[in-house]
Amino acid sequence: MDNVDVVVRRREGLAFSGRVFAVSSVNEVGNFDILPEHANFVCTIKDFLIIHHTKDKKEELKIDSGILRAKGNLIEVYIGI
Repeated sequence: MDNVDVVVRRREGLAFSGRVFAVSSVNEVGNFDILPEHANFVCTIKDFLIIHHTKDKKEELKIDSGILRAKGNLIEVYIGI
């Protein structure tokens, strides 16, 4: 698989949904990236969420906090919780 499905939600509603190359953020341990077929995990995130649409194109969302869950080939992010 070359892409991973991502759904980003805010209290106001859906912020992003689509297939992307990767996602990056930071948690209590440090910076991390999630690529397709990543191991399953759940963590809190802070400061930023970077959506890598392709290897060369990215979109950065500034955030205070959130929860990220990676399961299978789906990443769900809940911002502002």
